[in-house]
Amino acid sequence: MNHLSKLIIPALAAIVISGCTTINVSKVNANKYPVNLICIEENPAVQVDDLLSVIEQSIRIRNIRTLIYKKTAPPQCDYTLWYTAFRGWDIAPFMNRAEIRLSFKGETIGTANYRHAGGFALNKWAGTQTKLQPVLDELLGDLQAPPQ
Repeated sequence: MNHLSKLIIPALAAIVISGCTTINVSKVNANKYPVNLICIEENPAVQVDDLLSVIEQSIRIRNIRTLIYKKTAPPQCDYTLWYTAFRGWDIAPFMNRAEIRLSFKGETIGTANYRHAGGFALNKWAGTQTKLQPVLDELLGDLQAPPQ
């Protein structure tokens, strides 16, 4: 084996094994949006069992209340959050994609997208919180409920 192939083979192996996770976030401007309640539209089609609880926890640690609704937001819901997620399969199911959108009176004010694609990376089987907490932290940023 020549010197060049000793470098190329490990490099290619590292690329294949590492997999690829893509995260795109449009952060909410905390200075512009004083939030004390976020209403979350329940998405029964999502098969990631703990996704809703992970989202709620990320909001509540900012002292922001949550309200879960189905289909139509109640009148007190100026801030609404929509989410979806998809699973892939590789020996066992894993969350391979999630999208979250926060809106104020129907206008999108922040979005977050998580996507795991390809490779043999073992992080594909990490839990929902491990995968999405950093994404939600970036999306919600400095958002805090205003003092009462």
